[in-house]
Amino acid sequence: MLLLLGAFIAGIVTVLAPCVLPLLPVIIGGSVSGDGHQRQRPLIIAASLAVSLILFTLLLKATTLLIRIPPQAITYVSGSIIILIGITSLFPSVYEKLIIKLGIQSRSQKLLGQGVKQGNGILGPIIIGAALGPVFSSCSPVYSYILATILPANFAQAMAYIVSYVLGLSLVLLLIGYLGQRFVGRIKWASNPKGWFQRIIAILFIIVGLLVFTGRDKAVQTWVSTHTPFDFDRITSQLIPAGKNQPSDGKIYNVEPYDAPEFAGLQNWINSDPLTKENLKGKVVLVDFWTYSCINCIRSHPYIQGWYDTYKDSDFVVVGVHAPEFAFEKIPANVQKATQEAHLTYPIALDNDFDTWNAFSNRYWPANYLIDAEGKVRRVHYGEGEYGETEQAIRGLLKEAGKKVPDKMFSEGKSDLTQSQQETPETYLGSKRAGSYVGNPRLLLGQTQLFTTDPSIAKDEWTLGGTWEVASDRIIARGASTITFKASAKEIYLVAGSTVTQSVGVKLNGMPISQTDNAGSDIRDSSVEVQESKLYRLVAHKAFTNEDTLELAVPEGVELNVFTFGS
Repeated sequence: MLLLLGAFIAGIVTVLAPCVLPLLPVIIGGSVSGDGHQRQRPLIIAASLAVSLILFTLLLKATTLLIRIPPQAITYVSGSIIILIGITSLFPSVYEKLIIKLGIQSRSQKLLGQGVKQGNGILGPIIIGAALGPVFSSCSPVYSYILATILPANFAQAMAYIVSYVLGLSLVLLLIGYLGQRFVGRIKWASNPKGWFQRIIAILFIIVGLLVFTGRDKAVQTWVSTHTPFDFDRITSQLIPAGKNQPSDGKIYNVEPYDAPEFAGLQNWINSDPLTKENLKGKVVLVDFWTYSCINCIRSHPYIQGWYDTYKDSDFVVVGVHAPEFAFEKIPANVQKATQEAHLTYPIALDNDFDTWNAFSNRYWPANYLIDAEGKVRRVHYGEGEYGETEQAIRGLLKEAGKKVPDKMFSEGKSDLTQSQQETPETYLGSKRAGSYVGNPRLLLGQTQLFTTDPSIAKDEWTLGGTWEVASDRIIARGASTITFKASAKEIYLVAGSTVTQSVGVKLNGMPISQTDNAGSDIRDSSVEVQESKLYRLVAHKAFTNEDTLELAVPEGVELNVFTFGS
């Protein structure tokens, strides 16, 4: 309920967001243009924008399955529509002659009132509002949080939050539209559809449409955010809830005991028949949320497998819940292969619809929930590390249940595999979460285009060369292309895939990597053979190394998702 209210408030204050301010001229201009249906225009625009934004969110949900459809493509349509409305408003006489010549005047007048160029009918403001919906998406951290965290786990709940957010946003835009309309209504010369005031509005439409179409609206957003004292993201981020059952630091049993939820929606069990909360009663259970391309998950596997081997005869069970981060991780055969390659023998099931993830209110990869023999969650841990503490908790719960445990701990003498503070962070390559990119700012547009390598990249930055298609969660080479990354780590990994086996050339600091004695286990003759979508090991130093320059020569059709790092 608090997030529902927070989403509504976030929608209200979104009008102050850097991504909305450049679009206000279109809202105001669309509300004051023409005279027919004048009073209803702000309501029509706000309502159609709300419907458009909700439908666009549904499309985002669909494109997690239809991964070949980039959601950014809709912004091109939006920009084109805004430009077209601006042109027809700027040159009304040309528009009139064109529809007369084409013989569609009567039809146009019937649908539009007196034409889109004057904006007198209801179709004009409907089109304006609908075109702006995709442009308004992801303007708020609350909206992004709902998309990234709640939508994959609980579609119905997420849509309720999104509707609440859209209602708040629409109410403010409606108010702005009516205020602008009332102001202009007091100035008679401003209502002339062929006057200079309406021409200025038309030019603003064209400018905004061009900004949206070319992606330059993001540059305007950046300028606004850096030249205004109002920290929109910080304020709205406070509306995001911290979550329930958060672990307390420094305690072995770090949550107040609560009933573990039942497994829901788990399919394609590996290493076991389907398990339920009921048939695990009396056992100590570790529920591990993971996904096979997550390097943090991979680094925790030796510990989890070690605990399972050490304590399985003492009624200890591990249940690996595989919740996919990328679409290819939903394929059972891929998960099965990753399980075999990691030598995992404990029960694992696929949670492709995030039903169990949602039941546990989980938000992280990896995440561990330790459940006692009475079915109560007693310890929660997110991420890597604290392996000794987790094993102590396992042993304690087994003893509490009257089980005999081995004298020696598996984790004894082993150090936690924690990330170096200097290590390059996990870096996503798709437009949705791209960071640290240097070069052509049109990367965020999500279209196929030619990129030029920028040689000035600094630590943790990357750049592209050649022709790439940029999708929401990956980039795809559309010709012989390159990617260059300056990274600091002991080990460098890449999640990539291809429909056919292809060889990606790898250079480290300007030299073929096989000549440097630092090649990862997947490197052969300074290249890596990429086929199925998975994590590939590119670089393996003997110690942490600062600011390596990694260059990949990528053939056409190879998809790259994310770089991850190890220390």
